[in-house]
Amino acid sequence: MRTPHRIHTHRPHPSPAPRSSGPRPPSDDPPSEEVPARRSPYDELAALADDPLDEFAADHPAPEDQDAEEPWAPPNHRRGSRRRNRATGLPVVLKFLTWTLTLACLATLADRWAVLYAEHRAADRLKDQLDLAAAPEVRIGGFPFLTQLAAGRLDSVTVTVPNVAAERVTLTRVTATAHDVRIDGDGPTSVRGAAIPQLRGHVLLSFADMNRELGASQVTFSAHGRGQVLAHGGLRVAGHDLRVHADARIRRVGERGIATSVNGMRLDIGDLATYRPGDGPTEGLHLTRTSARRLTREAAKLKALLAVPEIAHRLGLPDRIVRAGLRDDDALHRLTGAPRFLHDLTRVNLVDIALAHPRLLRRLGLDPTLLTALTQLARPQIADRFAFSFRLPKPPSGDVRLRDVTVEKDGIRADVTGTGLLLGH
Repeated sequence: MRTPHRIHTHRPHPSPAPRSSGPRPPSDDPPSEEVPARRSPYDELAALADDPLDEFAADHPAPEDQDAEEPWAPPNHRRGSRRRNRATGLPVVLKFLTWTLTLACLATLADRWAVLYAEHRAADRLKDQLDLAAAPEVRIGGFPFLTQLAAGRLDSVTVTVPNVAAERVTLTRVTATAHDVRIDGDGPTSVRGAAIPQLRGHVLLSFADMNRELGASQVTFSAHGRGQVLAHGGLRVAGHDLRVHADARIRRVGERGIATSVNGMRLDIGDLATYRPGDGPTEGLHLTRTSARRLTREAAKLKALLAVPEIAHRLGLPDRIVRAGLRDDDALHRLTGAPRFLHDLTRVNLVDIALAHPRLLRRLGLDPTLLTALTQLARPQIADRFAFSFRLPKPPSGDVRLRDVTVEKDGIRADVTGTGLLLGH
């Protein structure tokens, strides 16, 4: 693009006067001023043709390969090309890190897929070999899995078997963890078996399952010390709702079994009496301390009780004192106010006496038909309502044993150990 130039008006220089050979004579006329000639516009246009750029172009000719001038085009202000140039200009180290991260993610996904597939196959194999109702949960530890598989050893394997049937009860959960497991196979899809040198775990029998399966919503179980379980609830006998209490002691049977022995069982007939089945000194039908204290305040019922010779003899009262008490209320109150009378009265077994004197039982507020039903209800029949046991299934190979058995807040827990187990062979 040519730069406009200022048009200069060229004035002609005055032509010099012609030289004369001699001196010019003086003239009397005043000197006249010369009037410059007026320049024509065409002369000015002709002066423009002499452009300095043309002169510069004439002095500096263009190279031969640039004879044709490139056509003019508007500038491109978009930033896309600039971004592409920046991307192509990333350092080599950054590109290498990007590819490395991508490959690591792909390898991790492949490793996790392989371990999930192996866990699923192992769960199905254990379900078939142990004859379980449902497939267990298998978790393979350690990372990465594929390198462990290539080496033929797994860092750790945890197996959780829920709801294992064990006779009358269902084990809530059996969990075992094995370390340094040797596997037989070339890949996740070709594992033929595994050798477990040693495992440790535990068995949990929750009180919630015991309440559902043994108590039938009438008896509940709870912890009662390190090795005891307390059972309490309701039992209906001869149309009467009785409160039941029992202590179940936990014991280990053999190397794989757990059983209970029910002790301290009693059936409360309201606040009147307590029935303990069995033949021991504390067994039978006994008045509660509350009812015995209330009986000592009612002279008519107390005289009816002392009128039975078997009861007076069991209380250890001499006949003269009993006769004096039956004739005189003051003597009767002195007798019942003795320190040991209330205690001895609660220890008297009224079963055989009440059966021989049903009218006495009614006077005391007890139903004779209930006492008859209680005597016909044998202790094993009642204890069977609270007894339970279970036994671990025997593995196809190796040895599995129960160790310590403890009673915790949520249920019964037993430690499990195993050695020399072979699976899938």
